Amino acid sequence: MTITNTGHVTAALPTSLTPARLAHLATLVAAGARAQRVTTTSPYTGAPLADLPVSTPDDVEDAFARARAAQAGWAATPVADRKRIMLRFHDLVLQRQEEALNLMQAESGKTRRDAFLEVSDIAITARYYARSAQRLLSPKRRKGAIPVLTHTTELHHPKGVVTVISPWNYPLSMAAGDAIPALMAGNAVVQKPDTQTALTALWALALMRAAGLPADVWQMVVGRGSSIGDALMAGGDYMMFTGSTASGRQIARNAGERLIGASLELGGKNAMVVLADADIEKAAAGAVAACFPSAGQLCVSIERLYVADEIHDAFVTAFVERTRAMRLGAAYDFSVDMGSLTTPSQLETVSSHVDDAVSKGATVLAGGKARPDLGPLFYEPTILTDVTPQMTLFDRETFGPVVSIYRHRSVDEAVAMANATPYGLNASVWGRNGTEARKVAGRLHAGTVNVNEAFAAAWGSIDAPMGGMGDSGLGRRHGADGLLKYTEAQTVAHQRLQGFTPPRGVEHEQWARFLTRAFKTLRALGVR
Repeated sequence: MTITNTGHVTAALPTSLTPARLAHLATLVAAGARAQRVTTTSPYTGAPLADLPVSTPDDVEDAFARARAAQAGWAATPVADRKRIMLRFHDLVLQRQEEALNLMQAESGKTRRDAFLEVSDIAITARYYARSAQRLLSPKRRKGAIPVLTHTTELHHPKGVVTVISPWNYPLSMAAGDAIPALMAGNAVVQKPDTQTALTALWALALMRAAGLPADVWQMVVGRGSSIGDALMAGGDYMMFTGSTASGRQIARNAGERLIGASLELGGKNAMVVLADADIEKAAAGAVAACFPSAGQLCVSIERLYVADEIHDAFVTAFVERTRAMRLGAAYDFSVDMGSLTTPSQLETVSSHVDDAVSKGATVLAGGKARPDLGPLFYEPTILTDVTPQMTLFDRETFGPVVSIYRHRSVDEAVAMANATPYGLNASVWGRNGTEARKVAGRLHAGTVNVNEAFAAAWGSIDAPMGGMGDSGLGRRHGADGLLKYTEAQTVAHQRLQGFTPPRGVEHEQWARFLTRAFKTLRALGVR
């Protein structure tokens, strides 16, 4: 069966993205006046897009020096004032979203629908941390060593300067989303966005400064990790990284050598489990939403589908039909369902994974080929079956619009197959019985699991932690963890009247017997 996706091409840059505007954003890169330049291209057309200065290791060191000097004043800024700046940023993101949508599409090739989800995400994140930081950072009384006599308080201090390395696939969510809690916690930030999508990150930086953030508190550098990676690691007091598992391992080793913390969101081979009682049409629509957003270039998107044997054929028919009906194209409006891949290397990976699978016996139910008629980096949304462990994409992350379908004959078998991976980032479970579906969700080895949803429910639940297990990383973003990881916890314990040493005139043995009786009494009274 071949796919018959219709196409739509109106890839000329929107008038708001003038050369002068793009050049202005490029001036926000922390780089010397005589810096070398790098030119990015638009995925939609392959035409040149931006001319960016390239930061050197010296530029990175200078950015950290300025950030460290500014951080002390920012940390002393009352949280209420930081909150006002962050809420102004929230308002500006919504007011000026048109330019952000255009930039994200021009740099990444995604649809406007997917770009708008990033605007929504940043608005939610900014509002949440603006209104939660005071509560999360305020001093908290803790149980003292000796009831009444020990007054214990937990304090949180900013780490200092946080290094953020953000990827190209979600250029607003990953850039601003990780900087926001770091800034609200009182840190300065030095960030390296991916060069391909640096303009979107720089747009967020410009808005944050317009909202009132002091200029040196958040800075951005541009360059290859091989050139400035060491300087980024050496300068920060904490590392926030989103990217490949291989790079994450190296960053974890380097952070360990420096004895600094690191939060790493890495790769995934995410599974969706469709239970026997699932609503077939809703699950099929959910699978489209799970597998093909941003052309599958999403860490939490689904690449493996496990469908109950009882409904497998009906589900596959519905899923294939919906996938074949998707509208592909390059359009700066909401008219298309899936856009382009972002880089030639991603197109090469997707093509090689699919070709390898087909050559070894996989069956293409939908898609399976590039669409150069739409643009240089378009690839059809692809569904495969008969995938075996000998095929590269069986257990390797493709990071593209490709999903493999498998049968399961019991819940236990579905859970075992879904968990048969070193990754553990996201998963999805579909079934009419919500109680039973949640039980299955709790058995899956993944940091977030969505029931009757793809990934947005867990990701958008900003008050709850989000992150990976196993090879999908460590640390969490969102919720209290997403802010407090950027702080140093400090315990201040004030001992009053009497401590653990015996009072004058009391022998140690006698004092030990007294404390033993006291501990037993506290145990009997239920005191923690």
